[in-house]
This record gives sequence, C-alpha cells and structure tokens, in this order.
Amino acid sequence: MITGFLLRALDRRISIAIGIILAIAVLVPASNLLLPADSAFRIPTYIMSMLGKYLAYALLALALDLVWGYCGILSLGHAAFFALGGYAMGMYLMRQIGTRGVYGHPVLPDFMVFLNWKELPWFWHGFDMFWFAALMVLVVPGLLAFVFGWFAFRSRVNGVYLSIITQAMTYALLLAFFRNDMGFGGNNGLTDFKDILGFSVQADGTRAVLFAMTAVMLALSLLIASGIVNSKFGKVLVGVRDAESRVRFLGFRVENIKLFTFVVSAMMAGIAGALFVPQVGIINPGEFSPANSIEVVVWTAVGGRGTLIGPIIGALLVNGGKSYFTGAFPEFWLFALGGLFIAVTLFFPKGIVGTVQHYLAGRREKRVARAAVGGAQAGNDSGSTVAQQAAE
Repeated sequence: MITGFLLRALDRRISIAIGIILAIAVLVPASNLLLPADSAFRIPTYIMSMLGKYLAYALLALALDLVWGYCGILSLGHAAFFALGGYAMGMYLMRQIGTRGVYGHPVLPDFMVFLNWKELPWFWHGFDMFWFAALMVLVVPGLLAFVFGWFAFRSRVNGVYLSIITQAMTYALLLAFFRNDMGFGGNNGLTDFKDILGFSVQADGTRAVLFAMTAVMLALSLLIASGIVNSKFGKVLVGVRDAESRVRFLGFRVENIKLFTFVVSAMMAGIAGALFVPQVGIINPGEFSPANSIEVVVWTAVGGRGTLIGPIIGALLVNGGKSYFTGAFPEFWLFALGGLFIAVTLFFPKGIVGTVQHYLAGRREKRVARAAVGGAQAGNDSGSTVAQQAAE
C-alpha cells in the first residue's frame, strides 16, 4: 500500500522538485557551517534564516493549493491555521525560558507575571514537553478545521460565501488573541525565545538544523500532497472541484471528501507556522491578519494553482520580491503586489508553472500531429508506389 502510494506520488516532475528541495536542505546549512566567513560561497546566518522563513511560507502555499487548486475551496483563512501552529510552538519555547526571563519566574512567562497572573492557565500545561507541543501543532489547527468544515460543508456553503466565512474565522481569532486575558501575550505575542530541545535558538548550528527541517518537511508535504492528488481519491477530488453536483449524484459523500482535504491542509499549515516561529523569533496576533491569507492566495495564483510545485515557486519569488521592494522601495511594495496579481489574472491565469505546462503540452501535441501526418503521407506514397508497380 505504501509502495503504491509512493509510486503514484513520485512522478518525474515531483521527483525532481523533491530532489532539489532536499539538495537545498543539505547545501545551504553546509555552506553556512563549513565554509570560512570570508568565502564568497558562504551563506550568512541571517540569509539562511530568511530563506527558512520563505520555505515555511512555501509549505503554507502548498497547503492552500491542496484545497483550492484540487478541491475548489478558496480559503481566505489559512493564516489562522498557520498562526495556531506557530502559537503552539511559541508556547513550548516560552516554557523553556524558565528563570532566565526578565522577572525570573520559574513557571510563568514574563507577560503573565506583568499582568499579575497567579498560576499557569490550564491550556499551557504540557507545553514544557516538545512531543506534546509537536502534537498540538497538528491537533489544534486540525481540530479547528474539522469543526469548521463539519458545519460548513454539511450546510453546503460554497464559493464566495465559504471564502467570506473563512476570512471571518481568522479575523475573529485575530481579535481574540489581541486580548490580554486570553493568556497568549496579547498585542505583543510570544517572543524572547532562548532554547529549543536544549539548544540555543540563536546559535548557527540550531539555525542550520531549523532550516534543514523546514526543507525536509516541505519535501515530505509535497510527497504526501502528490500522493493524494494522484490517487483515485485525487481524481474524485478534482471531480468535486469541476462538477460537484455530478460527483454527488454518483453517490460520493462530497462533504466528507472536502472535510478530509481541508483538515490535511490545515495540519500542513500548522506545521509551516511551527517551523516559522523559531526562525523568526516571534509570534503575535498579526499573523492571523486576513491580509496574510490573501497574500497566500497571491503566491499560489502567481506560481500556478493546481500544480503543487507552482505555489512553492510563487511563495519563494513573491517573498523574495517583497524583501527587495520593502528595502529599496517600501512605498511601492503594495502597488507592485497588486499589479502582479492583476497581471497574472489577466495574462497568465494558469500561473507560472501552469503556463509552462500548457506551452509544453501544446508543443508535444504539435509534434505528435506532425508525426501522424508524416506517417500518413509515407503510407500514401508507399501505397501509390505499390499500385504503380502492379499496373506496370
């Protein structure tokens, strides 16, 4: 069963992409740790951390592509799942600070001491253990997606209405996490992290491992997503996207198909958030912003939705452009982003990868057609020659 899943997932295109990602997971940390500081080929630690952040964003875009590109669910709330995964990891990192905080309390984080909290809230218990935090990175976003999807999909909410309520969900969480009495740091969020699994989060070696883990998780998630969309379930998934009523009339439980895909996508987004936080060093309610979810849609559209690889490329390119523009021309970035999305929508609706695939497919069809015409002509010429010889 697992062998069949891998064989379906590892087609030529996906295999190349996974190979490139794994090569990056090795080469970038090796360049940072092994090459001398004055080497032209050494990647500085801050660049490596920035690239790690981009890879986490790429994983988030891949998660969105699974539900939007293959199931037709345009979610404008995936930032919520990303942020929840980030908060789960941030809570673990806060528990590791201990007496090294500003107030030196052995159990309570600094913001709780400042707000005169007397004891640790019940939902913070267990986050001093990494395995528990890692489990919550999957469980919390997955549970929210399950509950939300259970009601939304069984109510047959579709299209723009579903997009609006996903955005309302993430905005409601944004407002909730801004409150100090929620117990998540309020407006300031969670920061001042010290250790992860006993290693300093500021050390070059730790940064290198975090980068490598982000790349490996991106490759693994790409493998899983490819296995899903290339299976029989994936064919039904595309059917739901293109003709939901027909799939329903054929006897499939469309709401269950959507729910499964939505939950898997949310868990991927939670993993992305968990890998993002230790590399950036902070998580705050701003990550719930609906604008962040819209940006993820832009990354996916630019790269090419429904291609799996496209959203990864789109996330890397757009965020690279964002880093350049916000440094060189900060006042023009939002105009550039909006113009990019409009240009892609009007001139490249299939995105970068989708357009390239369409072009290559067209060339293959032309080659096949030319070969067929050439074969037919050769057959006609041969037949004429035989007829001529018979007449003589």
